Amino acid sequence: MAKTTEITKKVKKEEKSTDYAIVKMAGKQFKVSPGQELEVNKIDAKKGDKIDIDDVLLVKKGDKVQIGKPVVDGAKVTFEVLGQKRGEKVRTFKYKAKSRSRKTRGSRQHITQLKVLKIQ
Repeated sequence: MAKTTEITKKVKKEEKSTDYAIVKMAGKQFKVSPGQELEVNKIDAKKGDKIDIDDVLLVKKGDKVQIGKPVVDGAKVTFEVLGQKRGEKVRTFKYKAKSRSRKTRGSRQHITQLKVLKIQ
């Protein structure tokens, strides 16, 4: 019983933050809210740097919703760089039947860890 109440408490804490934005960054779109941490494709920035992103597609603060055409004018989201790392290894394997051909390759993607400071 204790585990289920802990889970519901965590969900309720997350639901309290009603402010969020949809941001276009590094070729993808992310739904972000203040205090959230996320990982994106590599961005050239050092640990501790602050980044402002102006490509905000939607902003929701309280009951107000602003939808951009294609971006919201004057809106920006501020991120702090927490660090750089490499993702998990992705292995690819090629095999051709009857020709004894096998090839294995692996790659790791570079990732930037970000924390959302504020949505303006």
